[in-house]
Amino acid sequence: MPADPRAEFLSAFPVSRETEARLARYENLLLERNQTLSLISGTTADIIWTRHFLDSAQLLPLIPDPDRPVVDIGTGAGFPGLVLAILGLPQVHLVEHNMQKIAFLQSVAKALDLPVTIHGKKAEAIKPFVAGTVTARALKPLDQLLGYGRRFLGQNSVCLFPKGRKAEEEMAVAARKWHMKTERFPSVTDPESTIFRLSEVTEARL
Repeated sequence: MPADPRAEFLSAFPVSRETEARLARYENLLLERNQTLSLISGTTADIIWTRHFLDSAQLLPLIPDPDRPVVDIGTGAGFPGLVLAILGLPQVHLVEHNMQKIAFLQSVAKALDLPVTIHGKKAEAIKPFVAGTVTARALKPLDQLLGYGRRFLGQNSVCLFPKGRKAEEEMAVAARKWHMKTERFPSVTDPESTIFRLSEVTEARL
C-alpha cells in the first residue's frame, strides 16, 4: 500500500484545493456509510484516493466532449460518475436501482452541491436519450454493457469501459455481437487493466 494514497492521487491528477476538499468530504461520507452499507470493500478503505478516486478520474481525459451528458450505469457508490462530477463535468447521470445506494448518492450530491441526475432504476427501464459518453465500472461483461448502453448512444457517442485481466477475452465475445471502433488505453492504477473506448457501436446482424 502506498504511504499516502491522497498524495499519489494529487501527483497523478492535480486538482484545486476546493476539489480536493470535496473529494475528502466524499471519502468521509463513504467511510461513514460503509459501516452499515456495503459500498466498497473493506480492503480498499485505506486506499480510496487511488483505488476508487484515481481509478475514476483517469477516465476524464478520455471523454471526447465533457460538456455532453455522461451516463454511469450501475454506479453503486458513485464510481466513476460522482468523481467525474466533482471534477467538474456538468451533466452526469447516475444509474442505480439499489434503494439504499440511491439514498447514499442523493446524500453526497446534496452535501457537495453536485448537479447530477440520479436515475433510481435499472438502465433498461430508463427512457432512452443520447449521451456523449456511457461508462460503467466493475458491473457486467463487455457484451452485456454494450446491451445496456446502446439506448444512450447516438452519433459521435462513445463507451468508456475499464476492464481487468480478462479484458481481451471479453472483447472477443463482444466482437461477435457488436461492430465497433476500438481504442485501448492502459490503466494508471492497475498495469493488468485496460480501458476500452468504443465508438460507432452497432449490433451485428446474424
